[in-house]
Amino acid sequence: MNKVVKGDVYFQQRRDAAGRLGLSPLQKCTAAIRMLGYGMAADAVDEYVRISESTARVALQRFCTGVIEQFGTEYMRNPTTDELARILHQNELRGFPGMIGSIDCMHWEWKNCPTAWKAQYAGRNKKATLILEAVADQDLWIWHSFFGIPGSCNDLNVLYRSPVFDEVLHGRAPPVNFTVNGHEYNMAYYLADGIYPKWATFVQGITTPQLQKDKLFADHQAAARKDVERSFGVLQARFAIIRKPSLAYDENILRDIVKACIIMHNMIVEDERHNYTRAEVLRAFYEEDQQESTPASTSTTPPFEFNVGRPTNFDFNAFLQRKASLRDREIHLSLKRDLVEHIWQRYGPRN
Repeated sequence: MNKVVKGDVYFQQRRDAAGRLGLSPLQKCTAAIRMLGYGMAADAVDEYVRISESTARVALQRFCTGVIEQFGTEYMRNPTTDELARILHQNELRGFPGMIGSIDCMHWEWKNCPTAWKAQYAGRNKKATLILEAVADQDLWIWHSFFGIPGSCNDLNVLYRSPVFDEVLHGRAPPVNFTVNGHEYNMAYYLADGIYPKWATFVQGITTPQLQKDKLFADHQAAARKDVERSFGVLQARFAIIRKPSLAYDENILRDIVKACIIMHNMIVEDERHNYTRAEVLRAFYEEDQQESTPASTSTTPPFEFNVGRPTNFDFNAFLQRKASLRDREIHLSLKRDLVEHIWQRYGPRN
């Protein structure tokens, strides 16, 4: 609250023309947080904080904007080299070396969608929705979010518009080298469901497994892929405004609300991470030698951050080569076969 109030004069308490004190910053921020946490309408907080409907609505918009401006660069970014090494180590312990997260989409119902746009935003359930694409790790930290695609699209339509692979295509992503079943790979991957394409950066489960190896892999892949599903559930549980149909009329307001909720969700994850049962294991990982801890390794490059607005020499041929390797079907099939063998050797009946 102090950071938001300091960065926006709207929240500062002032006197009106009659000399009476106006609403305090605590009242405005409390009204905004109650609307985010409980999903209530703007006219439902007047009895608790003595604030009007219009003022509560403006306070919510300014509060979300303030959270994004003050904390967006820290809590809505790509992982640094150390954080990427920690994520790779976590997933190596789960049997998926080289995996950096799980990707999926979530729909948020838009109750007050304009009538002229409703057909564009309506999905299979005939209700207007907006789609949120996210990438989450085992700690439920959301590393990537892309919001605003109409609900009439599916996950593939969102993927082709999403900037999730922009850093990889432009050559700014840190290299990830790992070994699975004796074969070396140099591109990290996400766990996804069956709708995603067979690219080298996606590993889906097996829909109808017949062999014991395939069944074991399908179980482990489904268990690890639930990270992003859990992150959606926890995000909706903490901020009921995302769980309930949205009452706003402007899509930009919805986008700011989603960003602010993700930022505060990552704040909570950072604050509570030391209480996780894996905290001791990860602490030991940093104390021991990196070379002996995990076969997945990263180079000591600068932090993996967005490079928007910086002048770079764009090489179109290299861009096409990276795009072809990212969408390589043969690498996808080879990686999936090696992961099936790796899971079987590690968690099979003999082990």
